[in-house]
Amino acid sequence: MQKCAKLVRDQPIMKAFLNIKDFFIKNETKIVLFIGFCLISAISFEFGVLQGQKWQQKPLIIEKPSDTREGQENVIQSNSEASEATKTATTPQIAVKGAATANTANCAYVGSKNSDKFYLPTCSYAKRVKPENLVCFKTAEEALGQGRTESKCK
Repeated sequence: MQKCAKLVRDQPIMKAFLNIKDFFIKNETKIVLFIGFCLISAISFEFGVLQGQKWQQKPLIIEKPSDTREGQENVIQSNSEASEATKTATTPQIAVKGAATANTANCAYVGSKNSDKFYLPTCSYAKRVKPENLVCFKTAEEALGQGRTESKCK
């Protein structure tokens, strides 16, 4: 039997096979861990791909609004009206703005016809009120008497 084993070891194919077998026996735990790691990595990757396909959303598309013919006509019309207005008289427009600030300067409190609040004339909200909607109050009691509430202005 020893003679047979020696003959087997002398053959080059069998010698290589025995070397490979010894290598696997010697490093069995490392090889098993490596193969297990590769399998878990591959399974995890495929699971992620499948979940990604499942949860895939449609791409978000942001469209820039196109200029319409109607919008261009409005711009051209407003430009021509603006040029005519500047040719005729620019001083009355300045006078109207000055009158609005003069009206608020004479008021202790101001409000709007369209709102139930009143403000100090220096308030940023008071400055936004259109001159045609401006309501003037001499005292806070006068505004409160009309059912308005005082605004906490910044």
